[in-house]
Amino acid sequence: MRKGKPSKRYVLPDPKFKDTLVTKFVNSLMLDGKKSTAYSIFYDALEIVEKRLGKDDASVNGLEIWKKALNNVTPAVEVKSRRVGGATFQVPTEVRPERKVALGIKWMITFARKRNEKTMKERLAGEILAASKGEGAAVKKKDDTHRMAEANRAFSHFRF
Repeated sequence: MRKGKPSKRYVLPDPKFKDTLVTKFVNSLMLDGKKSTAYSIFYDALEIVEKRLGKDDASVNGLEIWKKALNNVTPAVEVKSRRVGGATFQVPTEVRPERKVALGIKWMITFARKRNEKTMKERLAGEILAASKGEGAAVKKKDDTHRMAEANRAFSHFRF
């Protein structure tokens, strides 16, 4: 680009928790511009998580569990294709902090949509619970990404 980097866009915090990370998650969850529907799905999913875990412990916070789940899903390294002398290598690279969060959000929502509960709030709640325990499809995706980077560590000297 001739004119330099574009200016960074900042999202507004969500109305209930006053957290920008929640807004980013809801923006990724949103379909067809229906933000209020996406917010209600997210908040209801957190309530379901609190109810399911509330049987064991009374001091359960859905937002904290969601943040823990998102932290368990965010990758530290990924592989990028790099062409060197006619051969394509999978080169492991560290993930930038913004991209870490974006990938974690994307994976969590994608695998929540693929679950087979009846409603989206139940699917999302199930994925949040699974990810907070360190299991589930999104955590498996992160582990696979890390394993791929570990397997291709020999090509790390081809870094960009």
